[in-house]
Amino acid sequence: MLSVWTTIKKQFNISTEYDVTIMQTEEKGEKRGYKPVHRLTITAFDHQDAATQVFQMFNIADNLPKDCDARFISTGDILLIDEGTRGKYYYKLWTDGWQKVNRLHVR
Repeated sequence: MLSVWTTIKKQFNISTEYDVTIMQTEEKGEKRGYKPVHRLTITAFDHQDAATQVFQMFNIADNLPKDCDARFISTGDILLIDEGTRGKYYYKLWTDGWQKVNRLHVR
């Protein structure tokens, strides 16, 4: 469900730049050992929109950045969205989509 603010931002085409870091484990499916594998800036309406764009970018071989060592995004991977003084937010990909998680999940 979209928040009221997100709806207003979409109606007036107001977007924000987000600093996003993709964090993955060495082997797919591991529960520990997350390391940053790629950092990029995404222009989006909200965190969910940013996560969706990252997922789309990193799951089509032709869209992968040339300087990227990350594998395709898959269940269990984490996104760090850093808003500077406004905080850092972590999202983990579950089978039903991106869910906000506590920083403790990143170890």
